[in-house]
Amino acid sequence: MNEFGNSKRIRRAARIIVLDPQGRVLLFRFDVSDRPPFWVTAGGECEPEESFEEAARRELLEETGIRADPGPQIARTTPEFITVEGEPIQADERYYLVRVTEAAIDTAGHTELEQRVMTQHRWFTISELSQWHEAIFPENLGAIIAGAA
Repeated sequence: MNEFGNSKRIRRAARIIVLDPQGRVLLFRFDVSDRPPFWVTAGGECEPEESFEEAARRELLEETGIRADPGPQIARTTPEFITVEGEPIQADERYYLVRVTEAAIDTAGHTELEQRVMTQHRWFTISELSQWHEAIFPENLGAIIAGAA
């Protein structure tokens, strides 16, 4: 049993909420063959000896080309889900906020898996988050952003 009371592997992950000057949030669309498309923030799994903050900095650079200090943790979620590789996990996700001066990113640092499943990116207004026709994770992203403002 893990600290969450189940036997699943705990997947530590850093998620980065990137906001542009207009207050829009950057999300990536995942297209995985065995489920409907969904959108998530930048970020990913921590390396074994990496802190959440170090992972946030690394993932931000790899997925967006942005070099920035992720600042303090603003939220934490602990969902259970099946990874894109098919592994059922217990997530421990820490969220960080980064404000950028322009809505431009570079996805050249994506891994082979990211290139395959992260098919689009888009800047969403906060009002679009609750009305979007595809799933957005975390489901309370708008509230997390509002709480950090």
